[in-house]
Amino acid sequence: MLYTPKLCDIMFKILTLNKISKVGLGQLSDNYTVSDNEANPDGILLRSFKMHDMELPESLKAVARCGAGVNNIPLDKCAEKGIVVFNTPGANANAVKELVLTGLLLSSRKIMASYAWAQSLQGTEDIAKQVEKGKSNFAGPEIKGKTLGIVGLGAIGVLVANAAVALGMNVIGYDPYFSIKNALALDNAVKFTSNLDDIYAVADYITVHVPATPETKNMINAESLAKCKDGVRLLNFARNELVNVADVKTALESGKVSCYICDFPNEETVGVDGIITLPHLGASTPEAEDNCATMAAKEIMAYLEDGNIVNSVNYPNCSAPRIAGKARVCVLHKNTPNMLAQITAFFGEKGINIEHMTNNAKGDYAYTILDVDNADDSVVTSAKAVEGIVAVRVLA
Repeated sequence: MLYTPKLCDIMFKILTLNKISKVGLGQLSDNYTVSDNEANPDGILLRSFKMHDMELPESLKAVARCGAGVNNIPLDKCAEKGIVVFNTPGANANAVKELVLTGLLLSSRKIMASYAWAQSLQGTEDIAKQVEKGKSNFAGPEIKGKTLGIVGLGAIGVLVANAAVALGMNVIGYDPYFSIKNALALDNAVKFTSNLDDIYAVADYITVHVPATPETKNMINAESLAKCKDGVRLLNFARNELVNVADVKTALESGKVSCYICDFPNEETVGVDGIITLPHLGASTPEAEDNCATMAAKEIMAYLEDGNIVNSVNYPNCSAPRIAGKARVCVLHKNTPNMLAQITAFFGEKGINIEHMTNNAKGDYAYTILDVDNADDSVVTSAKAVEGIVAVRVLA
């Protein structure tokens, strides 16, 4: 349940830590002020700014990342302070999909090397004759009829899979957290496996689309590469940490890997034969920037105005329509036994009737929305004394 425009008497302050799309900022109503130096913001909009060393203002209630990755945000620290962190999954999916398809062709047809060679002919004699003689050095296979293995069938992975099928590729996918929504969007021609080794065994091309976690760090390594077909081509437009570059370099030297293409230039990847590295272009389209900023703005408005959480990464998703004439109390709390009983008992002791309540949990934290007959800011002060409650907000 995302934001629906409505009248609101409260003014909210938004701090931007990066340049944010004007289209996205245009979603904010007249009840919002936006600044890149706001000292006491209610919410933060950002892209790549690293917040880990940032002092979090006491006024801060929400952080919205215009993009999917949240490695630049201190999630645990925010959760402890009752600050809800949002991201925008799928908003840049088409942009990344298009770059992955480009990467497939770049990895296969030696386009980068052939372009560099052609440019080197400038100023030489009989260029056309040299081209005819030298072009055979840049021959590469077509992708049609080849097998593409996709690790991670989220919003991006599904789009890549469907596009690859349309291009005549055989596609096999793996995702231990495959959602019903993404399953319904996936082309029927895509084979699904619950064993990652099945992809390594048959894929001519492998592309990874999973988040960087302790479990996925260096998932492409010497052990996994040993299970791959000789000459496999690897694509990584997700996160640099997913691939052990040292192991890939060794595999390039032995011929186990034909090409590694990624979106993360660094000291390990730049200037290495067999590695094509692009300057993090995955979401660098005006459309993706607009989509991400629009989605982030709507998420932060839905939370600040109505307490509804959609696409949070450190608190559970939890939404409910507002009830006319009722106040809304939003409680961020630990996910521990007896919390709901303590919360309802607190309101009972205050003589406050609960008209409607909804709750959800995620990991160590939970979130409860209560629509009550009446409540004021005194509820916030006294509710915080309840053990396990992290933060409380009262919305008129």
